[in-house]
Amino acid sequence: ALDLKVSDFKAVLTTPKPVLIGLAGQFLLLPAFTFLLVLAIKPAPSIALGMMLVAACPGGNISNFLAYYAKGNAALSISMTAVSTAVAIVMTPFNLSLWGGLHPEASGILRQVALDPLEMLLTVFLLLGLPMVLGMTVHHRYPRFAARALKPMKFFSLGVFGLFVIGALAANWRYFIDFVGFVVFAVFLHNALALSTGYFAAKFAGLPERDRRAVSIEVGIQNSALGLILIFNFFDGLGGMAIVTAWWGIWHIIAGLTVGTYWSRHPPREPRPS
Repeated sequence: ALDLKVSDFKAVLTTPKPVLIGLAGQFLLLPAFTFLLVLAIKPAPSIALGMMLVAACPGGNISNFLAYYAKGNAALSISMTAVSTAVAIVMTPFNLSLWGGLHPEASGILRQVALDPLEMLLTVFLLLGLPMVLGMTVHHRYPRFAARALKPMKFFSLGVFGLFVIGALAANWRYFIDFVGFVVFAVFLHNALALSTGYFAAKFAGLPERDRRAVSIEVGIQNSALGLILIFNFFDGLGGMAIVTAWWGIWHIIAGLTVGTYWSRHPPREPRPS
């Protein structure tokens, strides 16, 4: 959050359409399409709930780099990440409770753990909202310190995320070995769905190609670290949820770099002057 500025949120006021389309793809379309995907491929209840949790999470910070790499609108990506992080404080618990509760089998897990959406909302605020406010405050008051600390903090957060992924897979290794084929297949489909949802939502809204790429990557790159923390905090590291979220954290980087490399070799055509 040290690289977030108040100006990152101003795009909602100055050019609201691209940001709102991205938010709609992130928090309305993707959770709904994920629910339909889960009904279609019929995973184990814990894997289904893990997929719905991933869909409920906001975009991850790596999306900003990938949007730039893919010759998308990096400024839009940064604004969307900032706004979606704030919106996720409410929408992540809401979407998990809504879509998880509608699923005939995954809903049983929510009842079993007696999930309290308000308690999850508070947890998400502590994990996302508080660091965001503190980071923006430090950036505003001590910009030189924030600039020096940014790179070490990014490496630190990446290391912590790696430990979470390793821990999640190690703690559920037997489960992972038993279901690895299906998990890889499900995450591949899910991530492709997310990238496509963002791109075509932006296309149907009439956004230019650079904005489509930014929205696609923002919707396709999820904050799986947040998902893993919630899984260990509220679901006791439930096997299916943990491995699908951990594998998503690995795969979305691979997929994002693959799509980004393709797009980087095919720059958007600039619109011809009328």
